[in-house]
Amino acid sequence: MPTLPREQPEPSPAQPHEARRMAESFGVDAQRYDQARPGYPAALVTRIVAEAPGPDVLDVGCGTGIAARQFQAAGCTVLGVEPDARMADFARARGLQVEVGTFETWQPTGRTFDAVIAAQSWHWVDPVAGAAKAARVLRPEGRLAIFGHVYEPPAEVAEPFAAAYRRAVPDSPLNGQPARRPLDLYQAGYAKFADKICEAGQFNDPEQWRYDWEQSYTRDQWLDLLPTTGGLTQLRPAQLAEILDAVGGAIDSLGGRFTMNYTTLAATAVRADTS
Repeated sequence: MPTLPREQPEPSPAQPHEARRMAESFGVDAQRYDQARPGYPAALVTRIVAEAPGPDVLDVGCGTGIAARQFQAAGCTVLGVEPDARMADFARARGLQVEVGTFETWQPTGRTFDAVIAAQSWHWVDPVAGAAKAARVLRPEGRLAIFGHVYEPPAEVAEPFAAAYRRAVPDSPLNGQPARRPLDLYQAGYAKFADKICEAGQFNDPEQWRYDWEQSYTRDQWLDLLPTTGGLTQLRPAQLAEILDAVGGAIDSLGGRFTMNYTTLAATAVRADTS
């Protein structure tokens, strides 16, 4: 589907980290975002925590704190960095310490961390400057972990969505994309993240991790999530209503619910101990 994958690291003529307007549009309804967006596989969180040298975590682009709260529950102390003040306020209200700003301009003031994570957010960060800065704020043998979901609903949901999106937003550059795309495209994006980590010259060889899981959605649950995605956060109400009506009808034809097959991908590396 042509909007959800825009939140994934894939080849594009535009550099996502330069698309500040879209990057900072997710806070338009922070509560909906927090309630509708899925969390991350427990096995992924457990592995990052177990392989970090300590419990201090920096969450880059923490949003409303979905991933950060999972790391807090696993015993970590988490600091979030978030460019959207609305998202940051929401996260603070739920017990997360957050500083507002982009990762590239954020000032660590001498603080260092055992892990730097970026959950569904690294594509908004300059990949070269981001990897270099992560290395600067990581303690020796600290881990950088970049991860996110591949959202690809079944064709019975994705194709009506794509058709409705083309009708509602005929001039969108997203319309040239197929309704569904192979997982290989997303894996290639994470491979590029790994390449940029290598270019920083301060990490051990990166690894790529994969977690497959599924989640069932009712019609209302999916229609609650869709407006939180990048291609829809800036639409006019009439455009959004047309798309949601088409998708809702498609889900109704499936009996009012469907199962999403998720893949969560990660590119991760340990900061080299240069002491």
